[in-house]
Amino acid sequence: MDLSIVIPFYNEEDSIQPLYNAVTESMSKLSYSYELILVDDGSKDNTLNKMIEIAKSDSRLKVVKLKKNYGQTTGLHAGFQNAVGKYIVTMDGDLQNDPSDIGRMMEKLGEGNDICLGWREHRQDSQFTRLLPSKIANTLVRNVTGIPVRDNGCAIRSYKAETINKFPMYSEMHRLLPVINALTGASFTQIPVKHHARKFGSSKYGLSRIYKVILDLIALKTVFSSFNKPLFGFGFPVLISGLLSLILFGITLTTWFFNPGYPLVVLLGSTALFGILSFTLGFLGIICHLVYRSGNLKIEKMYKLKISKA
Repeated sequence: MDLSIVIPFYNEEDSIQPLYNAVTESMSKLSYSYELILVDDGSKDNTLNKMIEIAKSDSRLKVVKLKKNYGQTTGLHAGFQNAVGKYIVTMDGDLQNDPSDIGRMMEKLGEGNDICLGWREHRQDSQFTRLLPSKIANTLVRNVTGIPVRDNGCAIRSYKAETINKFPMYSEMHRLLPVINALTGASFTQIPVKHHARKFGSSKYGLSRIYKVILDLIALKTVFSSFNKPLFGFGFPVLISGLLSLILFGITLTTWFFNPGYPLVVLLGSTALFGILSFTLGFLGIICHLVYRSGNLKIEKMYKLKISKA
């Protein structure tokens, strides 16, 4: 199998048939063997039934059903776990991506790139609720990671399957998947892609996603900055808090010795506060270290995987 096309859907019953028609028409012009994996992310409308109905007449379709709405990241991950293609293409299920771009993206993988990212050249979205949050998020990602991805929100992408099919994903991490791969050494290229106005339903995303991107960026930066320096991230604030606690304790003793009767409540409280803070941060550092060591996400393994491919 050359290619797996993974598309998550959530309440997109009107888009299923037109998107299926567009994908099959585009793929009929290419020579790749392929499968189409439709993931129902807990839709409450007729999305799942329409998927199943189409799958009855086309053996290339796989339907994956999630028990409830987990979000796009989990939807994509479920699709990846069921994909058998050497390459994987992802796209949105709202008809805004154009399957006719798949051919050009596959050509870029054939040139030796691990990932090909689309960027929406003439984006057909609301200026305030979609374009502005997107610009803010893209700027944040570029500045924090140093990886020059132009459009992290563009869903149409192509990957070598080996770069992502075992990658643990959570929160809104699907947006940062190319960035994470690039940080571990994967090569990527970017091409302009078509973008259409939404025909059916409403967008599931808006300003609320910015804080999720920020939280994921903080987590990403912390992991990549500190994975080979256990406890380093917590070590500095632990040291500062501990020193402040000792200094305040010294001031408290000195004040008590030279000024008997002087109220020491504030000094004692501050000493205890910084002492507790130091202890708590140190404890959290140990817990985070243990979680990282026992979890599935191992940056060291990702680096080794890339080295072995070279």
